[in-house]
Amino acid sequence: MRIAMISEHASPLAARPEPAARGLGGADGGGQNVFVAELAGELGRQGHQVTVYTRRDAPDQPRRVPFGPGVTVEHVPAGPAEPVPKDGLLPWMHDFGTCLERRWAADPPDIAHAHFWMSGLAALQAARASGARRVPVVQTFHALGTVKRRHQGGADSSPAARLRLERMLGRAADAVIATCSDEVAELAAMGVPREHVRVVPCGVDLDLLTPGGGSGGGDRHRLVVLSRLVERKGVDTAIRALASLPGAALTVAGGPPRGGLDADPEVARLRGVAREAGVADRVEFLGRLGRAEVPPLLRSASVVVTLPWYEPFGMVPLEAMACGVPVVATAVGGHLDTVVDGGTGLLVRPRDPAEAAGAIRTLLDEPVRRAALGFAGRDRARERYSWTRVAAGTLAAYEHAAALSGVAA
Repeated sequence: MRIAMISEHASPLAARPEPAARGLGGADGGGQNVFVAELAGELGRQGHQVTVYTRRDAPDQPRRVPFGPGVTVEHVPAGPAEPVPKDGLLPWMHDFGTCLERRWAADPPDIAHAHFWMSGLAALQAARASGARRVPVVQTFHALGTVKRRHQGGADSSPAARLRLERMLGRAADAVIATCSDEVAELAAMGVPREHVRVVPCGVDLDLLTPGGGSGGGDRHRLVVLSRLVERKGVDTAIRALASLPGAALTVAGGPPRGGLDADPEVARLRGVAREAGVADRVEFLGRLGRAEVPPLLRSASVVVTLPWYEPFGMVPLEAMACGVPVVATAVGGHLDTVVDGGTGLLVRPRDPAEAAGAIRTLLDEPVRRAALGFAGRDRARERYSWTRVAAGTLAAYEHAAALSGVAA
């Protein structure tokens, strides 16, 4: 198949192993970069031709960049050729769609797969353009505005039209891929027909993220948080929980490069939380990591802790499980699918440092149980979340979209 992936703010190039490409640096970088990179790469390895369209955000970017076998990244001129926060990109999506229209008029793809809601606007515009061959559109939201608004309220910086436009996109797309079961109910509440929805989770790189080494060393257990440093990720909850865990230290990876930590407002806030909780001497901030640095960090942990208020999918628990490390995670979003409570980790309520501390303490006090959860997590990651399996589910969704649209895949 000739597959067009549209990822307006999250370039797969940011997920390359070089330079520090884990995608944890900015507030808008993260799991979507990795998702698009890994899915496109796997589809390319299977013989499909994939073009990933992402916004040009630097004046010296080449128009087309080879990414891997069968995969090309194409930079689309839409808005200024400089970084723009994703919540400020909506005014440029018509220009993005117009560029796709021109590109597809001469060489339409077999399927268009939009990642994030603004990408969906551009994809639908191009796919429905007069004169272009009918191109089926598959939408993956990665995060829904209804959920974000519910949890962040007035702190939500999304454009005011987001909820209305997401409802339109969900109904207009030929198929919608939900990354977790929790999202299916949200889509139904938005009026998206259930028969148009397919659940396909995110995957994990099982060649990169492997068990080995083992945790610890030293006098204290190491707890690891791997996260973008934005308030909803609940890093402050992990820091407050540490106050009840005198035998543990917390390592926080993510945010700006290490040299920029002192100037980052969220790091300053979290350091203040640590001082207030009396644990500043036991909290270490590493800053942004290169992708190759992630597995040894995860393997060094006694427990990986991920405590967001809400999480559309959440790749970190899977990455920890692939490394054979148990997880304490909040019972939200995709965590409800990936983490088996009591089987591969423990689930806790969000924004509850006492409950998080109790769950972590339980695992730190029981090394045999910790090891068992780690083994089970590795097995679950391998059986359910390989990118080969995710690609197969995605291709099935493409075929479903083509059938619903009346176009043969």
